[in-house]
Amino acid sequence: MKKLKPIVNFLFEVGILSKTPRSFYSLLGPGQQSVADHTNRVMFVAYTLGKLEKDISMSTLLGMCLFHDLAEARTSDLNYVHQKYVIADEEKAINELTKTLFFGDDIIKLLVEHKERKTKEALLAKDADTIEFILSLKEQIDIGNLRAETWLPSALKRLKTDAGKELAQEILRTKSDEWWFSNKDDEWWVNRDKKTVK
Repeated sequence: MKKLKPIVNFLFEVGILSKTPRSFYSLLGPGQQSVADHTNRVMFVAYTLGKLEKDISMSTLLGMCLFHDLAEARTSDLNYVHQKYVIADEEKAINELTKTLFFGDDIIKLLVEHKERKTKEALLAKDADTIEFILSLKEQIDIGNLRAETWLPSALKRLKTDAGKELAQEILRTKSDEWWFSNKDDEWWVNRDKKTVK
């Protein structure tokens, strides 16, 4: 039986990600998101991109996305201004975080592959991260945030895969509330009577 104490400590530590704010919102204006919120949607985006591509190791792709911001449990999330002046030693954070875990080398291997951007999975993982940011910006644009509009072009330029670029273009064409509000002319929206729903 493996020692469980280091694993339990790891699980408590990853909980910090749900309490760590994504710092770009401090510059963007309204809205908020935790690192864990971001990682959650990155995973869904990555799964989708993996399905749009061929010959992908889904476990590798999802593993990279799951751990891509893990260091931020120790370094926090630095916004664009911070990154000009402060260097977060993410490598040290990950090495110290994983050294007591029997699966620590697995995490390091995934993060090295992610950083090197040499494999299709790594490129898709980075695009998934960027697309989650683009989704967040589009949500802000749809509520009238002009700053988000100015941030979008540079985010789009970061995309490397055809699948990522195509998905991003569809995101731009789609209103962020369409998934639930597309039938607003339906009688239900007037009466809100469950009996009118067919």
